Amino acid sequence: MTPHRDHHSAGHGHRHDHGPDHHATDFDWDALATHLEHEAEVHRPVYEQAAAWIAERFRGPQGVRRVLDIGSGPGLITCLLAEAFPDAEVVAVDSTPALLERARARAERSGLGERVRTITAEVPGELGSLGEADLVWASNSLHHVGDQRAALTGFAGLLRPGGAVALFEGGLPARHLPRDVGIGRPGLEARLEAVSVEWFTAMREALPGAKAEVEDWSALLAAAGLTPDGSRSFLLDLPAPLSAAAREMVVETFARQRDVFAEHLAADDTATLDRLLDAQDAAGLAHRPDMFLLKARTLHLAHRV
Repeated sequence: MTPHRDHHSAGHGHRHDHGPDHHATDFDWDALATHLEHEAEVHRPVYEQAAAWIAERFRGPQGVRRVLDIGSGPGLITCLLAEAFPDAEVVAVDSTPALLERARARAERSGLGERVRTITAEVPGELGSLGEADLVWASNSLHHVGDQRAALTGFAGLLRPGGAVALFEGGLPARHLPRDVGIGRPGLEARLEAVSVEWFTAMREALPGAKAEVEDWSALLAAAGLTPDGSRSFLLDLPAPLSAAAREMVVETFARQRDVFAEHLAADDTATLDRLLDAQDAAGLAHRPDMFLLKARTLHLAHRV
């Protein structure tokens, strides 16, 4: 399964979001983990708002005592969940040991080592090894599973009475630049999004056991035996000029798009990306005062009666 992230924002390189192949032995996990950490930090306000919304709506009689963070990646959100639910044990679940090592280290640095655990597991095949939970959190990881319906049924089976599944899937893709950036053809990001949609479709079709589903997440949660509690979108609105951290994340995102989508782009768009990624170019992302970050993330919540 994949660490937290948004496929439309970078192609996310899906080896897992990650680009090519999640299990590629030559993948640069240090580089990916750094990008995931940057991305999660910039999106922290969204995750904090989402956790507060879940806490307000939680129905479990004993409160949130155990949280499973499915597809945790390097653990920034795992630690955020531990802060949001101070009485809970929070378990980072990922199939990549290198990312879980980062999660463990982050928890120790944050003073959360006693409440944060890590489990290496594939989803959905090894869900049975995770134990019960009051909250199952899955942020942009379900779409890396071929049979999403089976995975959601597995999530539901882990819940204690009153427990909930919090599923971050969908929303609106990010925008970072004006339609006309002054170089190349206007509308670059719209064309990148079109390529991303086709790439994402091909990625889904190539997953082991892939099954097509109408992406009506509330209906799929209900089909898994859960009672939907509604959906809510959270807006990340960082106007220009961006902070250094947000700018760095956006540059990383465009670099990943350049790497993953290059063969699917027109030559002039590739040339525009090369200029945008040139740290010495005055029109590049490193220097643009008009770069922003606007994105909507949608959370779907459902509980076990």
